[in-house]
Amino acid sequence: MTCQAFIATSHLTRDLFRNIICFMKRDSRLSSVLHALLHMAEQDGPVTSETLALCLGTNPVVVRRTMGYLRQAGIVTSERGHSGGWRIHADLGSVTLRQLHEALGEPATFAIGNRNETPECLVEQTVNAALEGTFAEAEALLLTRFSEITLADLASDFARRHAALRHSRNQS
Repeated sequence: MTCQAFIATSHLTRDLFRNIICFMKRDSRLSSVLHALLHMAEQDGPVTSETLALCLGTNPVVVRRTMGYLRQAGIVTSERGHSGGWRIHADLGSVTLRQLHEALGEPATFAIGNRNETPECLVEQTVNAALEGTFAEAEALLLTRFSEITLADLASDFARRHAALRHSRNQS
């Protein structure tokens, strides 16, 4: 769509664009994987896909598919059979959020982006140039920070929060 066509139809499409933006699905796999791994770290034995699915509010098939990426990266192992399930294979202190992000196929960091990747309109070219540079800088900063945070850091934070909750319940 050219700029002129967009301007001519903007009164019809403004609400449509707002709705598309509001209902864009976020990729929550990293958050889900972190949630699952922290639950697994608290267990002595393997954790089934069904148990993890209950923790995450999803389907065991989704858990198996997602955990398969982590198995390929050497972060978890799986055992078949009645007493099988998923186990963390790697040391919590050596696994970073960036490694998990990469194991999941490096999903898009931001749900926002350019409306048109190869615009003819000079205004849109200007907008794209500004956004692309800003997105690249923000993504680099985020990935650098992901490299600094380990599963051990998250497990430690969880343990602190859990202890504080137990303490506050004992006080009441």
